Amino acid sequence: MNFAPRLAAILLALCCAWPAHADGPPLERGTAIIDPPALRELDGGRFSLSHIMTPARSADTPLTSAQLFALPSMAPVRRALDDEFERYIARHNVELPNESIGVGPNFAFQLFDRAQLASPDTRFVLSGIVNRMDRAYVPGQECGEVRLIYRLMQTNAQAVGEAAVSPRLPMTLNVVLKAKGGSAVTCAEIAKRWLAAGSLTATGAELAEKLTAQGGALDLIAPENIDRIETNLQIAHAPKSATRDFRTDYLMKVFDYDAASASFVESALENQIDRERLLADKDFARDFKSWLLEPAHFAELDRGTILIPDRFLMKGAIAPTPVGFAPSNLQPAFGLVAGEDGVDRPVFSESDVVTALEKAAQRGVKLQNIRSVAGFERRLNDMSCSGCHQTRGIGGFHFPGVDWMAAKPSNSTVVPASPHFFGDQVRRRDIVVAFADGKKLDFSRGFAARPQERGSTELAGTEYENGWGAHCYVQLAKASENDRSFAGWTCAANLTCQAASEATRMGMCFVKTR
Repeated sequence: MNFAPRLAAILLALCCAWPAHADGPPLERGTAIIDPPALRELDGGRFSLSHIMTPARSADTPLTSAQLFALPSMAPVRRALDDEFERYIARHNVELPNESIGVGPNFAFQLFDRAQLASPDTRFVLSGIVNRMDRAYVPGQECGEVRLIYRLMQTNAQAVGEAAVSPRLPMTLNVVLKAKGGSAVTCAEIAKRWLAAGSLTATGAELAEKLTAQGGALDLIAPENIDRIETNLQIAHAPKSATRDFRTDYLMKVFDYDAASASFVESALENQIDRERLLADKDFARDFKSWLLEPAHFAELDRGTILIPDRFLMKGAIAPTPVGFAPSNLQPAFGLVAGEDGVDRPVFSESDVVTALEKAAQRGVKLQNIRSVAGFERRLNDMSCSGCHQTRGIGGFHFPGVDWMAAKPSNSTVVPASPHFFGDQVRRRDIVVAFADGKKLDFSRGFAARPQERGSTELAGTEYENGWGAHCYVQLAKASENDRSFAGWTCAANLTCQAASEATRMGMCFVKTR
């Protein structure tokens, strides 16, 4: 039976309902700020993009998109985005010559309107603040990061009624700052501030004031701590037609701040492997395989803390949606790819992966996620930017944010972030607590589709683990026939795992039917 239509419907439903754990303590406590009224207050002050990008500018004077991209520091960003659009259009015209592409509903593929980036009638508004102390394993980020996430909005929309909203456009700009910067405050103190913020019951202006006060969670956040910006936009979408299902493509880019030029320069996306070059250049592929399968790097891949060298990476990625649950349907598998004619060679063979697993066992490395060839392939996919954003995301976003510009913003009907985001909060908070208590830090993480067991108590029976809508793996009665990497991907007793693909046996937990 083909469950793909049902799975697609369930995924859409999960995008439009508050997280299943909402009756308990907020999953994001101590790790994110998503209160709409508080975000409105913060956006009107020192956390407006205007102040963050141009500190000398008055904080209460909004920075329009036209003004933002006219800044000298942002010129490289606009050029790089324009270049990506031209490459996308050229590639589309080659691959889909009969599918027109352009701005507006008259085209089969409807492009994002780049004019919005030079418009005086759009601007980026603060849609969330995320604490990423779990990123402290990255060199130079001893206390991790803080991410200010801004959503592009039209400001000239005519309001009608109390429920009117200013239309949100499908683009986010993520300003990533070093959590500590040049401050003498310790990582333990920063963690304690965030945990204290997580226990606050205030909302709106009161919450914003407490967060930004001396000693508050946001006290240390300043423009001089900016490390990079990340952009994610829906570059094109195609409505369903007689010849194909609907499709939406998201473009992701990263720009590091270069102090010498005082500008943001295009940089490699973390762990976004250059697959096309791997398949075209045998020497390049051999070097990459040798590097990745070295036992120490293989263990880092398993833990989710690997940082692949820039020479193997891309500076832009397209993430298409919707996708299935098989790794081959995510960012095209970087590993086990072979041509039917025998001319192409897979970058990794099954024996390569088996040998790497054996070496890890011989060295006493206890692997958490990669316990099979399929586990290796899936892990390599979901460690990439595009692969992760295609897994348990809301479209191509993990944090679209709540629209606080609505007359009555309501987080009971709009989800600010994806199932992947909420499912990962327990792990992130555990790391913040370890920082605060001076305990050993465990930066490991599970697959993007399935949280680690460390969250099993808090997440059990929810859409994140074993509950309705959770990702699962169809378990066979004979244990030896189950893939070891996914043996724990089960469903609650009253649910059953229904596979989207018989080949992979990956699916979602649904109520049992007769």
